[in-house]
Amino acid sequence: QVQLVESGGGLVQPGGSLRHSCVVSGIRISPNVLAWYRQAPGKQRELVAAFVNAANIRYADSVKGRFYISREINNKKVYLQMNSLKPEDTAVYYCNAKVLTRDYWGQGTQVTVSA
Repeated sequence: QVQLVESGGGLVQPGGSLRHSCVVSGIRISPNVLAWYRQAPGKQRELVAAFVNAANIRYADSVKGRFYISREINNKKVYLQMNSLKPEDTAVYYCNAKVLTRDYWGQGTQVTVSA
């Protein structure tokens, strides 16, 4: 059974930092994408950062230079380091793995950036 279990998130003041972790289990072949998405209230889910086909890293323009995605070499864990957080980063953050044509999602963790 495929599972993506997230941890991290919480309440932080503007300018602060948080780190998300995602443990990936039950996937027998390497995902072609490991990513973080987020969804703010009333908005569509959007890509935040991703490893694509192992070699490429992509970031949303809104987080470039502030957020960093990393992973363990066996793809069992993926991380999102979030620095210089802004109120507009407030959202539910989701870990995602794409294996061939199928998407798998974590349970989502809330990040609230507020003074």
